[in-house]
Amino acid sequence: MTDQAPVAESGTAEIPGKPTSASRTTLSHIMTHSDTNLLGTVHGGVIMKLVDDAAGAVAGRHSGGPAVTASMDEMAFLEPVRVGDLVHVKAQVNWTGRTSMEVGVRVLAERWNESAPATQVGSAYLVFAAVDADGRPRAVPPVLPETEQDKRRCQEAQIRRTHRLARRRAIKELREKRATEGFED
Repeated sequence: MTDQAPVAESGTAEIPGKPTSASRTTLSHIMTHSDTNLLGTVHGGVIMKLVDDAAGAVAGRHSGGPAVTASMDEMAFLEPVRVGDLVHVKAQVNWTGRTSMEVGVRVLAERWNESAPATQVGSAYLVFAAVDADGRPRAVPPVLPETEQDKRRCQEAQIRRTHRLARRRAIKELREKRATEGFED
């Protein structure tokens, strides 16, 4: 990957890596009437904000400073969330580049007054860029996957990154081609 953390001539990363568990976090929130849409279920946007909040906390922890959302991929809503649900948003860094990180997020919900296990109601992948005080990109530590599941997530994140870059490149080429043909967008 071209965005991987720089490697010193000795073969070691210039910034010490951090294990996946170092920044993993869970944000929990009980859903109320103010979170609902016209159907009486929780707004997707409310869930997306919780996802972004948890992912941002993880990105900031991992990078050791401010990180901004660059993109959100594959936000999937699997089940509706209702008033009274206790929502748990679990996030971790899956992959790191030189200045960016992919954060994977799982959203679980359980009834606040029941002892039934939580069920997965959503998932998303977000890309964050670490920034300095002036908003310029800054280097992030490599993520060190600890488990086989972490290693799989890292490999899948690299595939998603390749697809994001290919999609961006294809769109740019199409727009340039259309511009040379005289089409205005």
